[in-house]
Amino acid sequence: MNFSSWPPLFVVDVEGNGTNPPDLVEVAVLPVREGRPDTSTAGAWLTRPQRPVTPFAARVHGLTNERLAREPGWEEIADQIHTLLGTSWICAHNAHVDYKVLSTHLPHWQPAGVLDTLRLARATYPGLAKYSLDALIDHIQPDLRAAPAQRHRATFDAFATAQLLLAMATHYDTWDQLVAVAVPPGLPGAPEPEEEPTLW
Repeated sequence: MNFSSWPPLFVVDVEGNGTNPPDLVEVAVLPVREGRPDTSTAGAWLTRPQRPVTPFAARVHGLTNERLAREPGWEEIADQIHTLLGTSWICAHNAHVDYKVLSTHLPHWQPAGVLDTLRLARATYPGLAKYSLDALIDHIQPDLRAAPAQRHRATFDAFATAQLLLAMATHYDTWDQLVAVAVPPGLPGAPEPEEEPTLW
């Protein structure tokens, strides 16, 4: 895989307050450049949700209402996130979730395409018992020594997802081959289905 042929790409991860639909409490945006995650230009934000963080969500990511009480509201950081993302490709694990939540919070944002490491993993490693982020970390064993924070925080999960993406990408020769298996149908960047030939 020639990583220099990739278009601009950000790995994203979001953490929510546990409600449905969720309010965001953390967003991480990690550029991937020349085949590596670029933590020097990454973006990470904590934000105070409009509705309280549920006890379950707080146990998962550790972000309590007290911890977030003095963080900016979403309206104070939305433009920064939108500006950083621009119209670049994004990648996330189980990307439908992150894309849907970000699209709801950034109604004028439209990425060029959406890669899903969950979908990519199912194509790359058929037959695994599980395809969760933890299961793939165990299977692929990426180098996470430079990962910030800890599991279930957006910055750590984005870094881990980036490393998984790069490891799986080596199984494909070209960007187009990667896109063909990694973009979920219906999301931006999905290849157009080939039309059936007709008589006319």
